[in-house]
Amino acid sequence: MAFANANISDIIATTIESRTRQIADNVTNNNALLMKLDKKGRIKTFSGGYKILQELSFAENSNAGWYSGYDLLPVGVSDVISAAEYDIKQAAVPVVISGLEMLQNSGKEKMIDLLEARLEVAESTMANLITGGLYSDGTAAGGKQIDGLNAAVPVDPTAAPYGGIDGATFTFWQNAVSDQTAADGLDPTKIQGFWNLLWADLVRGQDRPDLIMTDTTVWNAYISSLQAQQRFTNTETADAGFATLKFMDADVCLDGGIYNGNNGSGAQAGTAYFLNTNYIHYRPHADRNMVPLSPNKRYATNQDAEVQIMAWAGNLTTSGRQFQGRYDANG
Repeated sequence: MAFANANISDIIATTIESRTRQIADNVTNNNALLMKLDKKGRIKTFSGGYKILQELSFAENSNAGWYSGYDLLPVGVSDVISAAEYDIKQAAVPVVISGLEMLQNSGKEKMIDLLEARLEVAESTMANLITGGLYSDGTAAGGKQIDGLNAAVPVDPTAAPYGGIDGATFTFWQNAVSDQTAADGLDPTKIQGFWNLLWADLVRGQDRPDLIMTDTTVWNAYISSLQAQQRFTNTETADAGFATLKFMDADVCLDGGIYNGNNGSGAQAGTAYFLNTNYIHYRPHADRNMVPLSPNKRYATNQDAEVQIMAWAGNLTTSGRQFQGRYDANG
């Protein structure tokens, strides 16, 4: 039976649809932070609303206290729950087929091979786009980029509101910072001492960082600080394809590599994020998580081409900014 080129847009859409879970998984597995959030159950879709609301506890219950016998117990209202608000950010990767390519790939098998190649490129492009966004401050592309770690865990947590809450006013919404010059911050003889102090600022009982994401320069300084017998790796994270060491009991992951600073993806130059992933959340929309934007055909008005768009919407959110830390060697 002849292959109907007129249905090519439908085939692109249905192919993307059938690969939705696979594409989402590939994006998650592209980054150690997303992989950790997935394992912690911190990837949770939302179904609608003007904003993404992330519930958080900002104070203890003021009714708590000691009592004896028939003492009256306080039962006043204790307002301890609020929510941070995050904008819904959107991303898309168009998959385009020209009229000439449709003619050249007239057989069904040839068309499937072409689509497979185009979709693999679209998947990797989307994965890198979101991974880069995970380290952003949310201001790129006119404020359309994800509110990434540079916004959630900035060098100055009082400089700008985040999630609709002003860190300059509310101290519980301030992350910890170790701000060093490159001469000190990248000195292998000093880096562990700085990290010890930053770590101590982020521990509350069993709450402590479980993931440290570094760029290449900080990674190299940390490796140089270790003696051979101290180079413990985490096999689970390493087996997933990430270069990993340990600090205390947290995974230390390299997310820099060939990237210069943050010009592709990966942590900013001279930076390590000390993250408690119990309080970080990846929130894609339930109906817009690597899916075709619409099943309808999309034609270029002045070109012989058809296009289908792979789309995503959501944001990275935080419910406990005070449990996050940033090591900065750019001061």
